[in-house]
Amino acid sequence: MAINNPKGILLMTIGMALFAFADTMAKVLLENYPALQVVFVRQLGLFTGVTLFMIFTKSWVGKTSHLNLQLLRGVCATGSALIFLLGLNFIPLADATSIAFVAPLFVIGLSHFFLDEPVGMRRWFAVIIGFLATLLIIRPGFQELNFGYLFIISAAFLFALRQIISRVIADTDVPMTTAFYTAYVSVGIFSFFQPFVWQSVSWNWDLTIFIVYALSAGVAEFLVIRSLQIAHAVVVSPLQYTILLWVSVYGYIIWGVFPDTWTVLGASLIILTGLYSLYRERKMKKMGE
Repeated sequence: MAINNPKGILLMTIGMALFAFADTMAKVLLENYPALQVVFVRQLGLFTGVTLFMIFTKSWVGKTSHLNLQLLRGVCATGSALIFLLGLNFIPLADATSIAFVAPLFVIGLSHFFLDEPVGMRRWFAVIIGFLATLLIIRPGFQELNFGYLFIISAAFLFALRQIISRVIADTDVPMTTAFYTAYVSVGIFSFFQPFVWQSVSWNWDLTIFIVYALSAGVAEFLVIRSLQIAHAVVVSPLQYTILLWVSVYGYIIWGVFPDTWTVLGASLIILTGLYSLYRERKMKKMGE
């Protein structure tokens, strides 16, 4: 499969905007519903999309040359989604989002050792700057350690691992196949718990939030899968920081939290990090011609 880093960067950026929206909706839903129910609905969105795709196209997308890796990726997706939401029960969304951004650092290390992708000092520096920028925006308080922080760090590692797996299977499995296993594995696991935790959903505002939440998470999942299949992980990973821009926007719209000077500064650094990654890719491509 030909590498297309610019397109991968675009898809990752859109995916992060949708993921940020889904996480914001999840925080709202967790006030009244258990984490296992909320995360089940999240994965149900992708499950529905994949199933409808197979029905309307009359095609089977479950054929894979990497069954074990696909199943492992599905488990990682299941675990990262659940553990992240469990963490939100202990700490604020802002703190959780900032901690979760150790994921790109995990991706850099894993891609170097398992994918044999070139990782230069400049790209390492760009990722580190992006991480520091998240601290400018969130400025989380780490004075007291609790299980919430450990949950989010664990979720970040699983998120990074599933990204690496996406890259490994990219040469043989199309994005819809990866989405199929992610959806069916996660829904299969979470379905087991629903009889014990499910709470009735009111047929008005809450139902609307659940539907929009599932749709945004499902589309975001597919876009990230596609991004990592057509681009180098070390190139698109810094773009995950753009989720903080969207978190700030959604926070203002829903909770009236207006971004301050530090947030604007951090957001600017994140944007510059993404642009620098694109610049380095274009420069390296020209040098190879």
